[in-house]
Amino acid sequence: MSDTTLSPADLAAKHGLAVSGARPGLLDYCRQLWGRRHFILSFSQAKLTAQYSQAKLGQIWQVATPLLNALVYYFIFGVLMNAKRGIPSDVYIPFLVTGVFVFTFTQNSVMAGVKAISGNLGLVRALHFPRASLPISFALQQLQQLLFSLIVLVLVVVASGTMPMASWLLMVPVLALQFVFNTGLAMIMARLGSKTPDLAQLMPFILRTWMYASGVMFSIKVVLQGKPHWLAQVLQVNPAAVYMDLARYSMIDGYGASNLPPHVWAAAVGWALVVGVAGFVYFWKAEEQYGRG
Repeated sequence: MSDTTLSPADLAAKHGLAVSGARPGLLDYCRQLWGRRHFILSFSQAKLTAQYSQAKLGQIWQVATPLLNALVYYFIFGVLMNAKRGIPSDVYIPFLVTGVFVFTFTQNSVMAGVKAISGNLGLVRALHFPRASLPISFALQQLQQLLFSLIVLVLVVVASGTMPMASWLLMVPVLALQFVFNTGLAMIMARLGSKTPDLAQLMPFILRTWMYASGVMFSIKVVLQGKPHWLAQVLQVNPAAVYMDLARYSMIDGYGASNLPPHVWAAAVGWALVVGVAGFVYFWKAEEQYGRG
């Protein structure tokens, strides 16, 4: 049959042509991402290095910024508002620092995700690669930044009287689960942010509300005594509170299992799987749309 009598679709199929930028199947997409793993890691490290390249103190700000936030929260909530009630004095400072560092990991992953596509349109339009590489690399950047902060967290915990113990090893699965959750959330926000750049202006208000509702500066269980039981349960099983509680339980000797909500590990795994998988699929479904329009 002559090529002139074929439809455009049949002609393309005959010569093995495909639509440029067409969305691959989900498994093929995963294989492409694995093939770009070195790019994802290198890109995240480059962004981390460049983040404070103009500051005189350089990478020190990776640790100083959340630590200064913790000091401000300690003065306002711990001293002025007595939000530390129900928490021993020697436990409150590591309690607060752990909460700030862990929540900042999620907060920064979300904000980076919002701008992952809209803030890198030049790269998206110039090169062909799986677009999920961008939100994944930004979440990985925030994980690396948190690992730097853990050095300070260890010093704070030790200074409060807690010596190194076996439970510290629990931070490995805690941070792994939180990273999966953060990455899924970053991919959801990346797709939404690619169509609505103004979302970057709204998210700080949403994240601030989330932070205050997650017990970063206070014990949800103590502060909500006398309030409806269901309210405390809802706030304790929200993902930010779940990962903070597990990190505190892992790192702080005086923060026992009685402070954890029931089935907290199941909640941590559930949030990671549901948001991680759903976020990945949600982002992949719009793969052909990124960088267009």
